[in-house]
Amino acid sequence: MILNLVFLIVGFIILIKGADIFVDGASAVAGNFKVSKMLIGLTIVAFGTSAPELAVSIKSLISGSGDMVLGNVIGSNILNILLILGISAIFHSLTVKNNTVKKELPITLMITTAFAVLLSDSIFTKNVTNSFTRGDGIVLLLFFSVFMYYLISMSRNKIDEDSKDTYPSMKKACFLTILGLIGIVLGSNFVVDGASGIAKIIGISERMISLTIVAIGTSLPELVTSVAATRKGEYDIAIGNVVGSNIFNIGIVIGIPVAIFGGISKINFSYIDIVVMILSALFLFIFSYNDHKISRKEGIFFLLAFIAYYSYVIFG
Repeated sequence: MILNLVFLIVGFIILIKGADIFVDGASAVAGNFKVSKMLIGLTIVAFGTSAPELAVSIKSLISGSGDMVLGNVIGSNILNILLILGISAIFHSLTVKNNTVKKELPITLMITTAFAVLLSDSIFTKNVTNSFTRGDGIVLLLFFSVFMYYLISMSRNKIDEDSKDTYPSMKKACFLTILGLIGIVLGSNFVVDGASGIAKIIGISERMISLTIVAIGTSLPELVTSVAATRKGEYDIAIGNVVGSNIFNIGIVIGIPVAIFGGISKINFSYIDIVVMILSALFLFIFSYNDHKISRKEGIFFLLAFIAYYSYVIFG
């Protein structure tokens, strides 16, 4: 128990410092290449901070813990919007660019809905147990390929004319990015191992562990990165991190392991979990569409929704 607590505390320290360094490095890379910070947030930052989810999913699927894989992705995507953007918006209202509202957020809503449909076999065919097959994983990879095509198209117009800041050299920027990413992954592993160990000692079900301890633990990189980016005024990185991570979680974190190692024969999740995941993406789109920003009031709404949902998960 004491060793698990040490892992937890040390993990938090490494994670927070790693995220701070990572944001500085990613911003410097964007500045040196004159690349849009939103593009950096959608790619390097989002994919890097989702590395813990991918590692957990592969490990869980190989060990036969299908519920852990799904709970990791569903819980992380809900947390990314309700908790991470909620906290970030309370620090400062998040400006959302027109391109994000018209393209990135609809793609997020589309792939989230597709994931939910693939999880819900019993709605469309009676007397059928919900499962997630290798074919479903391939479908998600195809959706993810649409996102990658969009990113490639976006990179052709990568010059950021608005950037007038000075940045460290490219060598130093890459070093900071890699160092920060190592800290994020290492710190999150310590946190997940410590928290999971404590949970097992206390005695919690696999669904509860996956939706709470594991999801929160693997989402800590996104949390500390987005909050750090918001405090530095890098709102594009904060939003791009969450949007890119949610797409990456569905397309890669669940898509690749299932496509390679096989499907999940029986799904033991409540439809409430799936509905909340869709509603989170929908409200993010609605709030951003109205006035191209996520205000403090909307951040508070996200946090209240987070508290309500997790009260149901824990006590319901």
